[in-house]
Amino acid sequence: MLHEGAGLALMEFWQIANADLPSPSPSPFAISNAIAATIARNHINSAIAHGQQAMSRRAITQQQLSFTLLKLSHRSHGHRPRPFCVSAHACKDPRIPNLGKEIIDDFAQLREHYAAPKYPIVLAHGLFGFSELRIVPRLPAVQYWHGIKDALQTNGATVIATSVPPSSSVAVRAAALAEGIAQAQRSSSEPQPVNIIAHSMGGLDARYMISHLSASRGVRVASLTTIATPHRGSPVADFFVDPSSRSPVHLPRLYGALSRVGFGTEAFEQLTTRYMAETFNPATPDAGGVRYFSYGADMGGPPSLLGVFRHPYLLVEAEEGGNDGLVSVRSSRWGDYRGTLVGVSHLDLINWSNRMRWALREMMGMRRTFNAVAFYLDIADMLAKEDL
Repeated sequence: MLHEGAGLALMEFWQIANADLPSPSPSPFAISNAIAATIARNHINSAIAHGQQAMSRRAITQQQLSFTLLKLSHRSHGHRPRPFCVSAHACKDPRIPNLGKEIIDDFAQLREHYAAPKYPIVLAHGLFGFSELRIVPRLPAVQYWHGIKDALQTNGATVIATSVPPSSSVAVRAAALAEGIAQAQRSSSEPQPVNIIAHSMGGLDARYMISHLSASRGVRVASLTTIATPHRGSPVADFFVDPSSRSPVHLPRLYGALSRVGFGTEAFEQLTTRYMAETFNPATPDAGGVRYFSYGADMGGPPSLLGVFRHPYLLVEAEEGGNDGLVSVRSSRWGDYRGTLVGVSHLDLINWSNRMRWALREMMGMRRTFNAVAFYLDIADMLAKEDL
């Protein structure tokens, strides 16, 4: 899978090839947390010793963190000063109405039991994605849904992993999605409705297919669950497509070269915030009888200096607040919003996490809080409980 390094698409490939490098030392935020906690304990003990009315530990910790982290953020990242809470996620960004449930460690580990949904699950990939990619004939194929499809099938679900043109228009990709579903169900005398689970741009393909193509293609959809789908576009696409931006690479200049090697180019401009607001969303209403669910993700802060998500994260954060390195929480919301996955990146969502990074962090005492396989099994369990 390619994500954009120059444009929302090109970066996806670069991200997989250059996974986020680990930070061997604790972050400034972790250090400041420890300092603030120590100061808080000293204040409390001193107040009690002198018979004074002590502030609560939480109040003192919040006061110290506000001062320390505000200065740290202003110096290190060049951000405008803003209020800071003890938890980076306790302060709700005013740009994101109804943030929804914050999911911190609900999917850290697998549960003993998950129910399987009644209808087949269709997995719809994102920009420059694929179902399966075999680079070297004798080696195992690379899976976009790394370990996820197998886990769902092992748990009893019927799974259809579709593949659509990497960077063609939403309409073209949606037609391929419909054909992939229909082809997988041709052996059935009476095809069942399907539950679509879509990552990133795959959610837009599915929405278009449901609204414009399902009836003519004979595809029935019971539900659509989108994961970090840019329903309102992404400032990253704006940055690389808009000629007035400060981007060192103006993506439209590369369209000729991309076309010559067989890639479509329509997807890039269709992922801009303007296109989604003015063209796609008004023309793509939700369909009656289909359940719409969605999840968003927030990395919780800028990645390390060498992290490939660092610059796009800061770009989106400045415009829309919390994001997963490519898509904001605000843009991810659609239908029944199930919550925001905290501390999770766009690639973590499809189980492309950097294992070395997490191994080092665990050695430093940092507990891993997200398991993508547990997340998708929980979605299947939720669909089963909804009788879907």
